[in-house]
Amino acid sequence: MKALLKEIEALVGPGNVLTGADVAQRRVDWMTGAPCQAGAILRPADTRELSGVMRLCHDANQPVVTHGGLTGLVHGGEVSPDEVAISLERMTAIEAIDPVGGTMTVQAGVPLQRVQELADDHDLQFPLDLGARGSCTIGGNIATNAGGVRVIRYGMMRQQVLGLEAVLADGTVVSSMNHMLKNNAGYDLKQLFIGSEGTLGIVTRAVLRLQPKMGSEQTALVACPSFQALTGLLQHMGHTLGGSLGTFEVMWRNHYALLTVESGRHTPPLPTDSPFYVIVESLGVDDEANAASFGQALESAFEAGLIVDAVLAQSDSQRRGIWDIREDIEGLILSLAPLFTFDVSLPIPEMEAYTDRLEADLRRDWPQGRMVVFGHLGDGNLHVSISVGSDAPDTRRAVERLVYTPLAELGGSISAEHGVGLEKRDYLALSRTPEEIALMRTLKQALDPRNLLNRHKVLAPEA
Repeated sequence: MKALLKEIEALVGPGNVLTGADVAQRRVDWMTGAPCQAGAILRPADTRELSGVMRLCHDANQPVVTHGGLTGLVHGGEVSPDEVAISLERMTAIEAIDPVGGTMTVQAGVPLQRVQELADDHDLQFPLDLGARGSCTIGGNIATNAGGVRVIRYGMMRQQVLGLEAVLADGTVVSSMNHMLKNNAGYDLKQLFIGSEGTLGIVTRAVLRLQPKMGSEQTALVACPSFQALTGLLQHMGHTLGGSLGTFEVMWRNHYALLTVESGRHTPPLPTDSPFYVIVESLGVDDEANAASFGQALESAFEAGLIVDAVLAQSDSQRRGIWDIREDIEGLILSLAPLFTFDVSLPIPEMEAYTDRLEADLRRDWPQGRMVVFGHLGDGNLHVSISVGSDAPDTRRAVERLVYTPLAELGGSISAEHGVGLEKRDYLALSRTPEEIALMRTLKQALDPRNLLNRHKVLAPEA
């Protein structure tokens, strides 16, 4: 590897090939905080440099792992000593914004929050939003097809990308920087890379689709008396608010109570005696009209028995206080460690039975165990945190089987938005058919025949 690194150093500069202590002092992901074990960390400045790096690695049969903001939760950024990490931390330029066409052209290493803020400066919005907005990168959002809290209105990351550029395993640059909403000229090649977790190519640049900025944002936290009322509320708000429904985020009581009265980390805006709590938001252009329709929707939901209590945010600080309860992942970790986190999706009508069964199974096998649930209910995504007092590998596998196995019969997915990485690859067959997995292997073989890009991620090695 030393000879290869010397060649790469000549290409990217001596300060951009990190080894030894410079590597070990970096963590491999946000969740575990474990030190990076890569043979080296390479830091190209642009697509041209990355292309050259990949040509050299390809010629040397050197496996690589891509690093963005390292906010992933499925060990997608894990690197072994015989691999090198390619960090996109220097590729953070916002190249252009087109307010008329509603696009922004960026390098893959730019943080999501910077994109949001620049769009806001131009009276536009980039609608993808998630708790890690300050550190996650656009390249990582693309690689995992991130979802977040506004999928119900704007869709996944896939819907926010008009064009992209990627470097293949052999250094070939595939540039499809389309700026148009409509382009049916042959295969839509960008879709190969969105959600592929860096296994088919490394995304370097993207053309993002922007949306008009909403001048009014109404936020309420409401309590629902039952799961039937919860799903009824989702339908009710969808019908009464129509296209202005922007967010429908649900916290099971176990999540809401833990992060408020039990931990003392947040003041509960509502009592903790209801089974479900929902953050519901309406996005509109006119504040007066949006507030009126939102208030009417909540009032009619009260009358229908769909909610039993509610608090309407009267300021940005009150809105932030509500969201802080939902987004306090640090609080979950501190309260439940050691814990296992899961990101699954399944049909909404099956959610209550699924979570009830899972909790019963956990209590049976680990009487001291605890489960906490929240999720983007409107798009069928649940986040499940489980603590059983141990994070030993055998324990993890046992808990994973309880979480994942029922999803196959329910038509659910082992991964809603976090990806597969190393953590979920052995369960892929629960969500994908043999034919689908075979086609995935065909694509991998075609684009990366030497298996150099994020090897063993998503697809397990064949026997």
